[in-house]
Amino acid sequence: MNSKEKRVVRKTYGDGKWFPTDRRQLFEQVSASIKAAEAKPGKGSLLGLISPHAGYVYSGKVAGYSFKVLKDRVDAGDAPETVVVIGFSHRGPFAGVALMDGDAISTPLGETALDKEANEFLASKSDRIRAFYDPHAGEHSAENQIPFVQVASPGAKLVVAIIGDHDGKTFSDLSGALVALSKQKRIIAVASTDLLHDPNYDLVTRTDKNTLARIVSMDGEKLAASWTYRNQVCCGIGPVLTLVEFAKAKGCKEGVLLHYRNSGDDFPEGRGNWVVGYGAVSFSIPKP
Repeated sequence: MNSKEKRVVRKTYGDGKWFPTDRRQLFEQVSASIKAAEAKPGKGSLLGLISPHAGYVYSGKVAGYSFKVLKDRVDAGDAPETVVVIGFSHRGPFAGVALMDGDAISTPLGETALDKEANEFLASKSDRIRAFYDPHAGEHSAENQIPFVQVASPGAKLVVAIIGDHDGKTFSDLSGALVALSKQKRIIAVASTDLLHDPNYDLVTRTDKNTLARIVSMDGEKLAASWTYRNQVCCGIGPVLTLVEFAKAKGCKEGVLLHYRNSGDDFPEGRGNWVVGYGAVSFSIPKP
């Protein structure tokens, strides 16, 4: 790097809102969520995870189940070189996929390098994929996964992607690019999604059960058909469909449901007002 070139370090926006600002408090909260999870490490080579993205007080314990699987793999000597976090835009649509550019991302836990080489590779595979920071500013869907990655796989670099539309070609192009990238380096993909949002606790519980069954069975067609703007069974359907397509292409036959809770389970006073579902799922293939 030219001495005159300044490093570009992106900073998380969720400090003090979605997760703690204090370094020790954040580390302890994330570590405790991972440690408390009873997720089995699973067999084979880990391809990807589904993890929720709400405030940690609500969904952090469920996210801990996904990242427990990752941490177990790291502890067993099977660490990824790069974790690809796939979120979506809550704040408005745009065409294609925006990759966070820059040299690193900084959270209260410190800096993690962004994989610039992987970004360039992914962008070379489709004109729908590009380095574009604007959609990341203030968007929490991908960002809320990053402290969990930092604790579970501290040596990994990051690719942080935001999907801006609901076009199946976008999902297909991104999943295909991830397949190609996985032949170049060891990656794990993390799809960020919450489940149904509705005041009716029973409806959320019942709908989420059906949604998770479709995810685990990797039935992308039925899952996509069940989603509408008025019935958002996944608040992050794009990342989930992309991950399912990627996992299928890599030879995965089914996912593993690690854990499910909704906000009405832990905060019953919210029933009848607002209930949000959270699920943790892993996808693996047999080791060669």
